[in-house]
Amino acid sequence: MVVRKRAAPPTPWSQTLAEPKIDDSAFVHSFSNLIGDVQVEANVLIAPGTSIRADEGTPFYIGEGTNIQDGVVIHGLEKGRVVGDDGQEYSVWIGKEACITHMALIHGPAYIGDDCFIGFRSTIFNARVGEGCIVMMHALIQDVEVPPGKYVPSGAVITNQQQADRLPEVTESDRHFAHHVVEVNEALRVGYQCAENQACITPIRQQLGKSIKDINQSDYRNSVTSMSLSSNIVAQVRSLLSQGYSIGAEYANKRRFKTKSWLTGGTFEGRADQVLADLEAFLQEHQGEYVRLLGVDTGAKRRVLELIVQRPEDTPGEPSRITTTKSKVDTTSVKAASNGNGKVGDDVASQVRALLHQGLTISTEYATSRRFKTKSWLTGPSFDSQRESEVINQLNGLLAEHQGEYVRLIGVDPNAKRRVSQTIIQRPGEPGRIQSNSRVASPRAGKKGSASASGGALSADAIAQVRSLLSQGYKIGTEHASQRRFRTKSWQSCSPIDSTRESEVIAALEGCLAEHQGEYVRLIGIDSQARRRVAETIIQRPGDNPSNGRSTTATATATAPSKTRSYSTNSNGNGRVATSNLTTEAVAQVRSLLSQGYKIGTEHADKRRFRTKSWQSCSPIDSTRESEVIAALEGCLAEHQGEYVRLIGIDPQVKRRVLETIIQRP
Repeated sequence: MVVRKRAAPPTPWSQTLAEPKIDDSAFVHSFSNLIGDVQVEANVLIAPGTSIRADEGTPFYIGEGTNIQDGVVIHGLEKGRVVGDDGQEYSVWIGKEACITHMALIHGPAYIGDDCFIGFRSTIFNARVGEGCIVMMHALIQDVEVPPGKYVPSGAVITNQQQADRLPEVTESDRHFAHHVVEVNEALRVGYQCAENQACITPIRQQLGKSIKDINQSDYRNSVTSMSLSSNIVAQVRSLLSQGYSIGAEYANKRRFKTKSWLTGGTFEGRADQVLADLEAFLQEHQGEYVRLLGVDTGAKRRVLELIVQRPEDTPGEPSRITTTKSKVDTTSVKAASNGNGKVGDDVASQVRALLHQGLTISTEYATSRRFKTKSWLTGPSFDSQRESEVINQLNGLLAEHQGEYVRLIGVDPNAKRRVSQTIIQRPGEPGRIQSNSRVASPRAGKKGSASASGGALSADAIAQVRSLLSQGYKIGTEHASQRRFRTKSWQSCSPIDSTRESEVIAALEGCLAEHQGEYVRLIGIDSQARRRVAETIIQRPGDNPSNGRSTTATATATAPSKTRSYSTNSNGNGRVATSNLTTEAVAQVRSLLSQGYKIGTEHADKRRFRTKSWQSCSPIDSTRESEVIAALEGCLAEHQGEYVRLIGIDPQVKRRVLETIIQRP
């Protein structure tokens, strides 16, 4: 074992610098740098390019079986200590079987518990991360104590204890991933140690050389049969590229597939033909392995599609790698769907087929041109059938019903209760055409749409929101308040709604409305796992006319009265504002928030800060008068032209945000 121990830099802290203490079974790469009082326990891997410097803050402890991957930096401040599991004080304590991945920064005082996973380029400073936590990529954890077993998503910034306490629990699939990384690095440590031992490495090299000579390259090339892409994959790729998404791929052998440890195959650039050619070559390169196709929204930095296009059992030379059943859909009557003519196109039919093949369920959303601009989609029907022909027939009916509107197709993972793809399959054929969105109302709502106040009927918007919340796995609750209690924000709960079936939830909501006529009633969306509210919407106010619907929400789009001040929409798309900056939707949101007793704030960010979610506050808005608030908002928009600006709704009593919505984009 070769250990590089460089002399400490000439700093005030290196006068009496201790030497690292390294267990014989650990491996420290010669291209790493250890300085000072660092205790490295058994079976630890310290990879190339790491810098572990216990000169200012000291000592450091690295527990048994932990791996410190390439480019990791561990340092500590002179002041500030954490208590390790042995009861002693340390500048940095890293427990057993922890995994500190590439380019991460651990800066003391810091404590990392046993079995923790710290993702690429994440930073831990002046914080404790409890046992079994998983911190994903590019996260910042500072000045907090993360409880054991918590999951920190990629890009998260956790700088106060309330954020840390609200983090979700680690799932079993997350643990599989972390444990797999530990196993890989354990094998890497053994490999490094073998490479430096001539008695270990010589037989392996001899065997490898013999194996290479035995391979007949010409026979190998002849055995690779040309594998043309299926029409389904071609249609999927062309559809993604036409929407401006990037195409990527990942691959995995059977062992990695079981642990969901996919390896990246990069992205494919160029025109559609070039992308398809590169994808075909990639499939040939990874015969006998799982390969999945990725659709990536590079602007939002998120995946819009994950589709397995090759499996080990697939036969080389077959034109299709997605096992499908031939349906009896009459494709001769299937026309292009991009012109809003109410028919499913070939590429959409292929996408439906691919989603059903993966065991996903199909749902839909639609929006008028006005709602599309504000991203206020309404939830359409979900298709429970797994038969392609039935789904396409139902989809054709939906497109015909919503001609002149935007319609998008959604693939939903029913187990994880999350979306895996979103694709717009119809756009208005006539620009600027706005149609009624009252079609969302369910048959239950339709029967009661003209009921009196005693009917307790839900509006179309409220039904759409219920459907949307249930589809995302959230629970529904309700609260009511008299006018006096509303002023003091002393809401009272209605009867709990335990069901997750849409019809039963709507019936319970209508019962609450009927029971509390003449009062305020609000709809609550609840994330039962994180134990927090995700939505609060007032669906009834005293004096509401039931036939006009009761839903008035801080995020809903309201129509300004014709006699009030008018605001022109910022439609030029370049961040420049005309004589009036605010859209009618933003004005309606402001009016709704002020009517509920909330305060208004604003934040702005340039493109770089927007990508890192580093928003900056505009000047505080102390007034609660609508005209003064709108004037202040317009001032913020004018001051920050060409930047992102978002509107904040603030509950001053509990000091929390109730709304964040972007009202200007570059």
